[in-house]
Amino acid sequence: MKGYPIKEHKQPVKRYCQTLDLKNEPKLIAEYRKMHSQGKIWPEIPAGIREVGILEMEIYLFDNRLFMIVETPFDFDWETAMKRLNTLPRQQEWEVFVSTFQQTASQASSNEKWKMMERIFHLYE
Repeated sequence: MKGYPIKEHKQPVKRYCQTLDLKNEPKLIAEYRKMHSQGKIWPEIPAGIREVGILEMEIYLFDNRLFMIVETPFDFDWETAMKRLNTLPRQQEWEVFVSTFQQTASQASSNEKWKMMERIFHLYE
């Protein structure tokens, strides 16, 4: 494994890590992966993510477990941004659509579906 390059931000950032489980059905997982690929994700979704101030978002997959890393400016307010994101074009429609692949309630917002993880270790000082 080569590892993944990361983008440098010319400002202090915060990182949020979240997890969510997909339905354990290979066909659904393959379709979920496809819907998040370049050219397949609805353009309003990454536009909205950027509009609320998120600098970078990555989603990793292992079996049916998703792991998301979100990088934001240091002064970013998560709750305010997530409330705003939920009101942006096609966001609620997207959440209903992707819920067919996820072990979540269909009417749940992104903020309700993804569970924040607790950092228990870091190497840097």
